[in-house]
Amino acid sequence: MKKRRVFLIVLDSLGIGALPDAYLYGDEGSNTLKSLTTDENFKLNTLLKLGLGNIDGVDYLPSVNNPIGSFARLQESSKGKDTTIGHWEIAGIISETPFPVYPNGFPQDIIEEFEKRINRKILYNRPASGTEIIEKLGSEHVKTGSPIVYTSADSVFQIAAHEDVIPIETLYDYCKIAREILQGENAVARVIARPFKGQEGHYRRTANRKDFSVAPPSATLIDILNKNHYKVTGAGKIGDIFANRGLSISYHTKNNDEGMEYLMKSLYDQYEGLVFANLVDFDMLYGHRNDVYGYSKALMRFDGWLKKFICNMSQDDILMITGDHGCDPSTPSTDHSREYTPLIIYGNNIKQGVNLGIRATFADIAATICQYFNIYFNTKGVSFLNQILI
Repeated sequence: MKKRRVFLIVLDSLGIGALPDAYLYGDEGSNTLKSLTTDENFKLNTLLKLGLGNIDGVDYLPSVNNPIGSFARLQESSKGKDTTIGHWEIAGIISETPFPVYPNGFPQDIIEEFEKRINRKILYNRPASGTEIIEKLGSEHVKTGSPIVYTSADSVFQIAAHEDVIPIETLYDYCKIAREILQGENAVARVIARPFKGQEGHYRRTANRKDFSVAPPSATLIDILNKNHYKVTGAGKIGDIFANRGLSISYHTKNNDEGMEYLMKSLYDQYEGLVFANLVDFDMLYGHRNDVYGYSKALMRFDGWLKKFICNMSQDDILMITGDHGCDPSTPSTDHSREYTPLIIYGNNIKQGVNLGIRATFADIAATICQYFNIYFNTKGVSFLNQILI
């Protein structure tokens, strides 16, 4: 009896080259994956065997003669380059309108309402790097108890607070209040809790980050599978991105290693359904911090783990590996970049070496997964299942 399972892994920010409209976002020439090749120690094995270097346009990595997976180059159809829009598109929703951004900080009426609701004054209210802002204002925050509010080039309202000054649960409550305020034309994609610890000169962000996203505007891949009684597990920040809607299980991981450990354990569970995982370290720890060498080491670590994972997959399992946007660590910008993303598909019932070319939307993933589970999903994505299934 078939026991169909799909493991969908998002390598957060692994872009593979600027999209044709990247100039509209200031991202001409960005190529996150290519930037890693400047590390002389950068070497991949399993991902190359699966076909990463055979993807159209990835001519900066070696191709192999007989890749064991199928592969494609994905183009983002939605307007934007942030985590929420990227994941929503992977799950079948194409966003025609980008989320609002605030290059000059949030409007005063929003800040005043937020301060009134939390009964505290805030610090800053401008775009900033998260690690730099806590070094700059961390001590003033500790002294005054005022949370640090900042944004970035992405659609985010971020609140940084020292865990010994504003307890985690209180910080989460502040985020919920901000989420209630930021509606309508000010509905940012995410409100993010950014807790930190340490002393002056040595502040560090902790793993207790939490995202409070807007709910998807319509049904997603997750909702459709759940409605049809399939188990849907979200690992990493998937629960946050989809407002925990439609998930059977939401497992929040602190880093890539926890995510990979959870994925490995899930191979031995008996169920039919989807494991949707986000590995955030690539983006959070390395892309945004312009750390080429940290990023390359993290991808090599995933590559080593991947060999064991695919060796333990069951007969009817399908693995899909992709990205949600870029975050080129070699450019002056510390923000996301508008890029193509890779797609690698592997399984015992998946044809080897099928080049699916350039796909028009990330939503093709959702359409394909739904077809594998024999479910109708009204999405603009086009299934490629018949091209890859043996």
